Amino acid sequence: MWSAGHPVRREPASTGAPVPRNGTWHTGHVPHTVLLAEDDRAIRNALERALTLEGYRVTAVADGVEALAEAHRSRPDVLVLDVMMPGIDGLQVCRVLRAEGDRTPVLMLTALVETADRIAGLDAGADDYVVKPFDVEEVFARLRALLRRAAPAPGPNGTGPVAAQPDTPNAAAPGRLLEAAGLRMDPQARRAWRGERELELTRTEFELLELLLRNAGVVLDHATIYDRIWGYDFGPGSKNLAVYVGYLRRKLDQPGAPQLIHTVRGVGYVLRED
Repeated sequence: MWSAGHPVRREPASTGAPVPRNGTWHTGHVPHTVLLAEDDRAIRNALERALTLEGYRVTAVADGVEALAEAHRSRPDVLVLDVMMPGIDGLQVCRVLRAEGDRTPVLMLTALVETADRIAGLDAGADDYVVKPFDVEEVFARLRALLRRAAPAPGPNGTGPVAAQPDTPNAAAPGRLLEAAGLRMDPQARRAWRGERELELTRTEFELLELLLRNAGVVLDHATIYDRIWGYDFGPGSKNLAVYVGYLRRKLDQPGAPQLIHTVRGVGYVLRED
């Protein structure tokens, strides 16, 4: 857990797994690159060290101006941005990159706990967020989920992307639109519509809507959604899912039209048109 801005890295038990050296796992795989922007030196240095030990190749900068310059220069696999930095903050960095058409996954670090503040990050185009103080293992889990979703699935011969397989009869065959409750989605093109209106969705919002759409009419519990979208259950106290559902509702709902995502209290969520 992070205490007074300093992370404590839990030492893993010996399992015979490969040990990272100089930020590279010696397994034949090229390490993922992370651009970290954090103005607090202690947090920046500690998180850079933890990510490097985890096997990432990390470039750490102290402000938004440096972050934008480095993002344009090196094209990292994922960005970790502190929200509150002097000058250009993390939200502005994210907005600039999205306006340029850069869809690199973005994880926000924020000390702001109000839902409206978290929504501001998602509205800027961030894919996920972690609230300070946080456990470094949670950062690792969220980064793994973002990178997993950003990478195309290999085809049958190990090359080229392949469409996700349907979960229910509501889902279309690969290469075709998914349709339910007045929604249409093209998973391969990463586009979605309600009626004739195209929806502007972040990566995480798209993944969440696709999961609900493929299971239209089926109540999905919190644990299932966390596992399928983040690959990690953040526990009953987490408001992460509720924030994303609320924000997705804002983008889906329109005057005079029925609400599509329904809360089943104590269980989870279901997509249906009442």
